[in-house]
Amino acid sequence: MKNVISTLVAFLLLFFANLSNVQAQDLVYTPKNPAFGGNPYNYSWMQSSAQAQDKLKDPNAESGSLYSRDPMEDFKNSLNRQILNELSRKLISNQFGEDGVTPGSYTLGDYQIDVTEGPGGINIDIVDMTSGNRTSVTIPYY
Repeated sequence: MKNVISTLVAFLLLFFANLSNVQAQDLVYTPKNPAFGGNPYNYSWMQSSAQAQDKLKDPNAESGSLYSRDPMEDFKNSLNRQILNELSRKLISNQFGEDGVTPGSYTLGDYQIDVTEGPGGINIDIVDMTSGNRTSVTIPYY
Protein backbone atom coordinates (compact mmCIF):
# COMPACT_ATOMS: atom_id res chain seq x y z
CA MET A 1 0.00 0.00 0.00
CA LYS A 2 2.86 2.30 0.82
CA ASN A 3 4.34 1.53 -2.60
CA VAL A 4 1.09 2.54 -4.35
CA ILE A 5 0.89 5.81 -2.44
CA SER A 6 4.51 6.68 -3.22
CA THR A 7 3.88 5.91 -6.91
CA LEU A 8 0.77 8.08 -6.90
CA VAL A 9 2.65 10.95 -5.21
CA ALA A 10 5.48 10.62 -7.74
CA PHE A 11 2.98 10.65 -10.60
CA LEU A 12 1.25 13.75 -9.20
CA LEU A 13 4.60 15.54 -8.76
CA LEU A 14 5.54 14.77 -12.37
CA PHE A 15 2.10 15.85 -13.57
CA PHE A 16 2.25 19.20 -11.76
CA ALA A 17 5.86 19.72 -12.84
CA ASN A 18 4.78 19.38 -16.50
CA LEU A 19 2.01 21.96 -16.06
CA SER A 20 4.60 24.72 -16.28
CA ASN A 21 5.24 23.69 -19.90
CA VAL A 22 1.59 23.76 -20.94
CA GLN A 23 0.72 26.37 -23.56
CA ALA A 24 -2.66 27.73 -24.57
CA GLN A 25 -4.08 30.30 -26.92
CA ASP A 26 -6.93 32.78 -26.68
CA LEU A 27 -10.19 31.63 -28.15
CA VAL A 28 -11.89 34.41 -30.09
CA TYR A 29 -15.48 34.10 -31.24
CA THR A 30 -16.03 35.52 -34.72
CA PRO A 31 -19.65 35.65 -35.86
CA LYS A 32 -20.48 34.55 -39.39
CA ASN A 33 -23.73 36.50 -39.76
CA PRO A 34 -23.12 40.11 -40.90
CA ALA A 35 -26.15 41.23 -38.90
CA PHE A 36 -24.26 40.27 -35.74
CA GLY A 37 -20.88 41.77 -36.63
CA GLY A 38 -19.62 39.14 -39.05
CA ASN A 39 -17.92 39.70 -42.36
CA PRO A 40 -20.26 41.59 -44.74
CA TYR A 41 -19.06 39.42 -47.64
CA ASN A 42 -20.86 36.47 -46.02
CA TYR A 43 -24.25 38.08 -46.69
CA SER A 44 -24.81 36.76 -50.21
CA TRP A 45 -23.66 33.26 -49.26
CA MET A 46 -25.98 33.19 -46.23
CA GLN A 47 -28.93 34.47 -48.24
CA SER A 48 -28.45 31.97 -51.07
CA SER A 49 -28.06 29.19 -48.52
CA ALA A 50 -31.29 30.20 -46.77
CA GLN A 51 -33.17 30.42 -50.07
CA ALA A 52 -31.90 26.99 -51.09
CA GLN A 53 -33.26 25.52 -47.85
CA ASP A 54 -36.61 27.33 -48.10
CA LYS A 55 -39.24 24.70 -48.80
CA LEU A 56 -42.23 27.02 -48.40
CA LYS A 57 -43.18 29.24 -51.32
CA ASP A 58 -45.85 31.94 -51.22
CA PRO A 59 -48.55 30.90 -53.70
CA ASN A 60 -49.70 34.53 -54.06
CA ALA A 61 -46.22 35.91 -54.79
CA GLU A 62 -45.54 37.10 -58.30
CA SER A 63 -42.61 35.63 -60.09
CA GLY A 64 -39.68 38.00 -60.44
CA SER A 65 -38.85 36.68 -63.87
CA LEU A 66 -38.76 39.08 -66.81
CA TYR A 67 -40.46 36.49 -68.98
CA SER A 68 -43.63 36.47 -66.88
CA ARG A 69 -44.47 40.10 -67.71
CA ASP A 70 -47.34 40.86 -70.03
CA PRO A 71 -46.11 42.44 -73.29
CA MET A 72 -49.40 44.27 -73.84
CA GLU A 73 -49.19 45.82 -70.36
CA ASP A 74 -45.62 46.92 -71.08
CA PHE A 75 -46.74 48.45 -74.39
CA LYS A 76 -49.60 50.32 -72.67
CA ASN A 77 -47.26 51.70 -70.00
CA SER A 78 -44.70 52.76 -72.59
CA LEU A 79 -47.37 54.50 -74.68
CA ASN A 80 -48.71 56.33 -71.62
CA ARG A 81 -45.21 57.54 -70.73
CA GLN A 82 -44.62 58.82 -74.27
CA ILE A 83 -47.95 60.68 -74.36
CA LEU A 84 -47.31 62.29 -70.96
CA ASN A 85 -43.78 63.29 -72.04
CA GLU A 86 -45.12 64.91 -75.21
CA LEU A 87 -47.85 66.76 -73.27
CA SER A 88 -45.35 68.06 -70.72
CA ARG A 89 -43.00 69.18 -73.53
CA LYS A 90 -45.85 71.10 -75.21
CA LEU A 91 -46.97 72.60 -71.89
CA ILE A 92 -43.45 73.86 -71.15
CA SER A 93 -43.11 75.19 -74.70
CA ASN A 94 -46.46 77.04 -74.48
CA GLN A 95 -45.76 78.47 -71.02
CA PHE A 96 -42.10 79.43 -71.43
CA GLY A 97 -41.87 79.92 -75.20
CA GLU A 98 -39.65 78.41 -77.86
CA ASP A 99 -36.49 79.97 -76.36
CA GLY A 100 -36.90 77.89 -73.20
CA VAL A 101 -37.05 79.08 -69.62
CA THR A 102 -36.39 82.82 -69.22
CA PRO A 103 -35.91 84.58 -65.87
CA GLY A 104 -39.13 85.60 -64.19
CA SER A 105 -41.98 84.37 -62.01
CA TYR A 106 -44.57 81.92 -63.35
CA THR A 107 -47.70 80.29 -61.96
CA LEU A 108 -48.77 76.84 -63.19
CA GLY A 109 -51.83 75.58 -61.35
CA ASP A 110 -50.88 75.22 -57.69
CA TYR A 111 -47.19 75.83 -58.37
CA GLN A 112 -45.26 79.11 -58.19
CA ILE A 113 -42.05 78.94 -60.26
CA ASP A 114 -39.31 81.55 -59.85
CA VAL A 115 -36.50 81.51 -62.41
CA THR A 116 -33.31 83.51 -61.71
CA GLU A 117 -29.84 83.59 -63.18
CA GLY A 118 -27.00 82.81 -60.80
CA PRO A 119 -23.21 82.52 -61.08
CA GLY A 120 -23.38 78.72 -61.50
CA GLY A 121 -26.37 78.60 -63.85
CA ILE A 122 -30.10 79.12 -63.92
CA ASN A 123 -31.82 78.65 -60.55
CA ILE A 124 -35.41 77.40 -60.60
CA ASP A 125 -37.40 77.49 -57.33
CA ILE A 126 -40.69 75.59 -57.40
CA VAL A 127 -43.16 76.17 -54.54
CA ASP A 128 -46.30 74.07 -54.08
CA MET A 129 -48.82 76.67 -52.92
CA THR A 130 -51.14 74.06 -51.33
CA SER A 131 -48.57 72.35 -49.08
CA GLY A 132 -45.76 74.91 -48.95
CA ASN A 133 -43.17 72.37 -50.14
CA ARG A 134 -40.22 73.93 -51.96
CA THR A 135 -37.87 72.44 -54.55
CA SER A 136 -34.79 74.16 -55.96
CA VAL A 137 -33.10 73.13 -59.20
CA THR A 138 -29.90 74.61 -60.64
CA ILE A 139 -29.22 74.13 -64.34
CA PRO A 140 -25.50 74.74 -64.89
CA TYR A 141 -24.16 76.80 -67.79
CA TYR A 142 -22.33 74.87 -70.52
